[in-house]
This record gives sequence, C-alpha cells and structure tokens, in this order.
Amino acid sequence: MWEHLMLTTDDKEKKKEIRERALLKFQEKLSSESRSKAEKQQSDKKYALQTMMKLEKEERDGIQKLKDAEREKTTAELDAWQLREKHKAKEEEQVKLHNQRDDQHKLKAMTVKQQHGCSDRRNVKLDQRGNETKCKKRQADLPAPRPSGNIQVTFTPRVFPTALRESRVQEEEEWLNKQAEARRAVSTDVEELKDLTEENMNPDWLKDKGDKCFATGDYLSAVNAYNLAIRLNRKIPALYSNRAACHLKLRNLHKAIEDSSQALDLLIPPVAANAAARARAHVRRGSAFCQLQLYAEGLQDYQAALKIDCHNEALQADTQRIRDIIQGTAANPETQ
Repeated sequence: MWEHLMLTTDDKEKKKEIRERALLKFQEKLSSESRSKAEKQQSDKKYALQTMMKLEKEERDGIQKLKDAEREKTTAELDAWQLREKHKAKEEEQVKLHNQRDDQHKLKAMTVKQQHGCSDRRNVKLDQRGNETKCKKRQADLPAPRPSGNIQVTFTPRVFPTALRESRVQEEEEWLNKQAEARRAVSTDVEELKDLTEENMNPDWLKDKGDKCFATGDYLSAVNAYNLAIRLNRKIPALYSNRAACHLKLRNLHKAIEDSSQALDLLIPPVAANAAARARAHVRRGSAFCQLQLYAEGLQDYQAALKIDCHNEALQADTQRIRDIIQGTAANPETQ
C-alpha cells in the first residue's frame, strides 16, 4: 500500500494526473462557490426590490387615504355650509312673512278702529257739530295718495375715448363675446356632477364661495371650490387666477405658475376691461417665480404688470427689489 502511494521522482505521468485532478476539483469548488454567491446576490436583490415595492405601496396607500379624508372633510364642510345657508334663508323668509302679517293685522286694526270711532261718535252725538267736525278734521289730516307716473331709466353708453385709428372696438367686442360665451359654456356632461345641487352647478356661486373661504384663510376649501367651478367651466380666467393665489398661500408654487399662465392665456385679447386681471395674474406668477429663486423670470412678469399699472407704487418697489436681488445689492431677498 505504501509503495502504491509513494511516487518516485521519475513517475511524471502519475504526478501530472494527480495535479490535473486536484486542479479540476479546485475549479469545480470555485465555480460552485461563485454560483452560490450569484444566487445569494440575486435573492438579496429580489428581496430588496420586493421590500421597496411594499414600502412604495404603503406610501401610496397613505397618500390616497389622506386625499380621501381631505375630500370627505371638504365635502362635509360644503354640505354643512349649504345646510346653514338654507336654514338661514328659511328663517329670513319666515321672519319676513311674520312681519308682513303683523303689518297687515296692524293696518286692519287701525282701519277698523278709525271706522268704529267715527261711527260711534256720529251715532251717539248726532246733534253735536263739534265731534262731527273733529272726525272730518281727522280724516282731512291723512296724506293724499301718491301720484302715479313713469320713471325713465337711462344707461351710460359705451364710449371709446381714443381716436378711431387707435380704437380697439374690435378687440373690446371680441372680449365681450368671449366672456359671454364663457358664461354659457357650462359642462353638464360629467357623470359625477349630475348629482350636484343647482347652486353647486353654478360656477359664479362657487367662485363667490371660494373668495369667501380665501378671505377667512381657509385656502384648501377655496381651492376645492375653484376646482369644482373649473370642472364646470374651463373658460373663466378669474377661477384660475384666484386658485393661483390660493396655491401661493399653500406654497404650491409650480401649480401657482400653471394657473397664472392659464389665466393669462384666457385674458386674450388684452383690453382695458381685463387690464386689472392681467396685472394680478402677472404679479402672482412673478411672485411664484421669485419664491423659487427664478428672479429673472419673476422680473419679466413684474415688468409686464408695471406696464399695465405704471402708477402702482408698491409694484414699482417690488420690481426694484427684484432688480437689486439680481444685481446682488439686496441684503434679504423677499418679494411678495
């Protein structure tokens, strides 16, 4: 056995065979280790991907829950506000009817009292001329009925003060026609909007509600009111401009830029009737740009607003402040 295991130095073929077998085993071991390592890495990647997908799904579900809760809260607030308004209108109508009835009863009682007073005096004291004269005198004290007539109502004509060669009558008429068409363009073909009440189907009523919510600082409710109004009518520029103001308060700066740009697109052609609205839209977009530290773009909007309202001192001050920021001379850059 020992002789079989022992190899002499001259047995080169045997040594070569043993060496090749050892190398083959070593290569097989390395390949198996590399395969196991690759399988382990693949399983780790798969586990990490599944974990990431699970976390993203949980995050999306959480965001959706927040949106649903906010939508339900806004809907409940809107319904409660409508219910309060209905109760208030009902109470006012009842008070009005009650006051009318009281006035009618009082007037009827006074008439009956006057008739009874005069008739009693005449029946009891027919021979006394003094009482009869007194009753006639009391009737004479009543004011004469008001004369009837027609009231002439005149309206101020639309006069364009500029010369005919510089007149923008055509642009004015185009703007008026565009506004009239926008007021008529109410989309009632949306399926989920068919269950709304008559008030909620009125974009003007929703705009007023959004303005009231904005004035009280309830910017989210104001945004929801403007959203519903825009879904009903997408051609009213004031809805986009006011929603941009809400987004500015909520620090949704990119949305504020989008809404301001949409309002400016609808405020075409530029005429005197929409000059104030264009100036507000430019200022709101410029403010959003400046809060994003895009001062060059913000300066362009402020300059455009200043061309429309060149005598606005606050606007002039803000424009100069932005110039100072761009030139690096402002200490604390802050624009409205």
